[in-house]
Amino acid sequence: MSSTELPPKSEPALRIFAMPKDANANGDVFGGWVMANMDLAGAVPAVERAGGRIATVAVNGMRFHQPISVGDLVTCYAQISSTGTTSISVVVETWAKRRLTAAQIKVTEGTFVYVAIDEHGAKRALPPSV
Repeated sequence: MSSTELPPKSEPALRIFAMPKDANANGDVFGGWVMANMDLAGAVPAVERAGGRIATVAVNGMRFHQPISVGDLVTCYAQISSTGTTSISVVVETWAKRRLTAAQIKVTEGTFVYVAIDEHGAKRALPPSV
């Protein structure tokens, strides 16, 4: 990652402060907490594109670049990268605004795959895109 890299200019899908309950004894946030929030962020454009219920079916290429500390403002940006007949792939970038310095650092990125489902939990076709 370049030191001159800046967060995307798009609207964030999710913003949340890392709290003490989300961290280990060293004050670093658990990777599972980060992944759960990235899944929620990725679901935002996926639900809009699917026009209804979705389910997460895969996480591809998850990469943790830097730790997140208690007190950091965590922001997730999510963008659809591709769609299939029933599936939607969403790239999620996670940035941390450091509590003490206000520096913004890309901390994590990954691709989440969702599938559109009906009221019974079965796969369904995506509606035509507009």
